[in-house]
Formats: sequence, structure tokens, C-alpha cells
Amino acid sequence: MVEIFSRGKALSINPLKTSQPMGASLALLGLHRAMPMLHGSQGCTAFAKVFFVRHFREPIPLQTTAMDQVSSIMGADDNIIEGLRAVCEKARPAVIGLLTTSLSEVQGSDIHRIVKLFRGRYPEFQGIRILPVNTPDFDGCLETGFAAAVRAMIEEWAPAGGRPGHHPRQVNVLPGSFLTPGDLEALKEIIAGFDLHPVVIPDLSDSLDGHLPAGDFSPVTTGGTPVTAFATLGEAAATLVIGASMNPAADLLQQRTGVPDHRFAHLFGLDAMDTLLMTLAGISGKPISPRLGRQRAQLQDAMLDTHFLLGQARFAVAADADLLNAFCCLLGEMGAEVVAAVASSRSPLLEQMPIAQVKIGDLDDLERLARDRQAEVIISNSHAAETARRLELPLVRAGFPLYDRIGAYRRTWIGYRGSRQILFELANILLSHSQHDIAPYHSIYSCKPDYRQEVSAHGIATASADSARPH
Repeated sequence: MVEIFSRGKALSINPLKTSQPMGASLALLGLHRAMPMLHGSQGCTAFAKVFFVRHFREPIPLQTTAMDQVSSIMGADDNIIEGLRAVCEKARPAVIGLLTTSLSEVQGSDIHRIVKLFRGRYPEFQGIRILPVNTPDFDGCLETGFAAAVRAMIEEWAPAGGRPGHHPRQVNVLPGSFLTPGDLEALKEIIAGFDLHPVVIPDLSDSLDGHLPAGDFSPVTTGGTPVTAFATLGEAAATLVIGASMNPAADLLQQRTGVPDHRFAHLFGLDAMDTLLMTLAGISGKPISPRLGRQRAQLQDAMLDTHFLLGQARFAVAADADLLNAFCCLLGEMGAEVVAAVASSRSPLLEQMPIAQVKIGDLDDLERLARDRQAEVIISNSHAAETARRLELPLVRAGFPLYDRIGAYRRTWIGYRGSRQILFELANILLSHSQHDIAPYHSIYSCKPDYRQEVSAHGIATASADSARPH
């Protein structure tokens, strides 16, 4: 049974978590021609936009309702209506995601009612989908905001009463926020290898994979999952759910469409990937390709090569629950020990993790635990760089945001290949920062200029040449 320690401080000293509105915005950025709009002050949106731009190094479409002191007290309904009108007229998006922040949640804004008012006042914009989602900053984290937005998409756009199996080669995929664009690209390739067509909700690998658009600048997202794809979700052969945070969205999709689902907590390591491939083989009726078999053998060889270094190595990990669990499972497969595990917010998944203790906290908690329990490597996002520097420990950057490494957002962590690369990186870090090498032996009788002092220091009687000469 995992022992979970709640927050013991009134504030975050060195924050780990990223807010729910950013998670919901990230989910909207995986849709085609989408525009997230945060209902709050301009500073809330500017802060989120800086995070996204530094992480992806791409222009990020993000709008705000620009609440000020007056609208915060007197009501901000007009801010929403005018903001939606301006975005509809200028950007002509296919989707607008209306997301609340702490300011609007504390004020008590009823965004669903205001969307209805906007529809009545501006009927010419009926063709533009508007998705209202409640995402207060003071609750949850990026992971929960992402999952809440995906659940709202299914509730709004997936028709009830599907025909499971009508498209026998289609597979729905609900990926958690911890999967990178590189992860999603690799996952789609694996699924396509079984002659299946994946419909990813949402698909960041198509919109934020780092590509130059062929046309002119677009004020909305380019690439991603089109809204029309939601109408086909009920006709798929199966749904793959990656990450426990997506279970509420998966429950709703299964309830509305009847499409059977297969759930995976993560896709790190040998066991998780074996289960995924056996599932895909069962859905498609096709055998696992020799190419994947070769990659599996390569991962097994990497596990053999690295287990002498990773076995009983001491790691400190801080991340959202899905990513934290993935690393703990992978490290556990290799015999490593997670001596400090810090989650950004509470999740039912934490009670099922293969470790003894989890702390709900921040990077200050990670630093204290890593120091007290003598961790050797830290795994967290770029905000932990200063923590690692103070502890004089190496940092493996994972999660969000990653702003001090070019292309880190594109890294592939999942699959046989991704897991193999993780093991190599962790083993090389331990090699270069090893504290357990056997110290070379220097004989006390070695010929050095100060050999007499060395011998005397070891308590052995010596006589100088002068004292040995007869008088």
C-alpha cells in the first residue's frame, strides 16, 4: 500500500505543478483550426503563452477575455461575448475553447450560460464550435486540465448510440498529457503497422510537431484532429486509453458509443509495450511484425547492458501522476530505487504506484527528500535545474515545461526504442557521476619525494639517513 503524504505548507516555495487552464489549452492545441481563450486577466494568458512558446518554440494561438478590476467586480459577461465575437470575425476558427481561470471561477462566471447568450446574439457564427470548460487554477494540474478538456470534447461532439465495429480498421486513441508529439507520432506508426487507422483525440503530433507550414501565417492551429472526426468515434473497432488521467473521458466515450476500450497506465518499458502489441494484434487479427520483434530484442539487450548500473541506483522523480507512475514502473523493472517521489496534485493512480511513499508537493519537497535520502539522479522538468545544481546531481529533463533544451518536446519516451534510449541515458549519467568507484590503492612504500612523511603518518617507525649514520 502506497503511503501518500499531503501538502504540509501553506504555499508552494518552488512550484512544480502547471495550471489546469494550460492543460486544457494544450488539449485544444491538438485540434485543427482551434483557438483557446482564457477567461481571466491578460496576465493569466500571457503567462501561459510564455510557457508554451518556450517549450514548443512555436507561435501559439491563445486569446483572453481581458478581465480588469471593474469587470472582476461588476461582471465579465460582456468581456466573453465581445471576445468571442472578435475571435470569430478575425480568425474564423473551427473551434474556440473557453476556459476559466481562478479569477473567473472565484467571481462565479457561468460560461455555459454566456455561450448560449452569444449564440442568440450572433447567430451568424453558429458554424463555429465553442467548448466551455471549467478549469480553475487552484485545483488540479496540467494533467487534470487536459483530461477535463478532452472529456468536454467527447460530451459536446461525440454522438450517442454508436455502431461499434462499423469501421473495423479504425482505432480511437485517448492519449494523456504526458505523451509528447514524438510519442504520439511513434504510437501512430505502431498502430498503422497493424493496418489500423488511429484517430487521436487530441493529436499534438500533427499540430505541434515542429514543422514549417506550407501556406501563410495562420492565427489558429494548423494540423491536429478535425472536429468532424468526433462523429466517427462511435464506429471504431476499439479505443486505446493511454494514462489513468484519461479514464473519466474513456468512461464517457464507452458509455455514449459502446466501443470497447483497452486502458494502459503508460507505455514505458517491456511489459507495457508487450501488452499494447498483443492488444493491437487481437484487434487487427494480424501478427506482430518482425521489425517490432527486433526492437524488443534490442530493448532486452539494453536492459541486460544497463542493469549493473541501474540496479539499486537511487532516483528522485517529480512530475504529474501519469508521468511519475511511468518512470517509477520503468525504474522498478530495472531494479532501481525511487527514494523520492513528488506528485503535483492528488490522483487515484498514486495509490497503485509500485513505490512505498509519494509526496504531494513542490520542487522544494523534492530537494529536501533527495538530499535526505541520498538520491543520485533527479528526473523532472526544467524548473528543477536549480534544484539539481544545488544538490550537485544530474537532471534528466522530462515533463512540462522543457525550455532549456532544443527539441526536448519532440523526444520519444515510449515504445521499445524510447525505453531503450531512456535506459542508455540513465546508465551513462550514472557512469559519468558515479560515486561508487573503487579508489586506487597507493602503497605507503611508493617512491615519492615525501615518502618518509607518508610512512610516519601511517605509524611506521622510520629513520633518516642522518640518524642511521654512525657517530
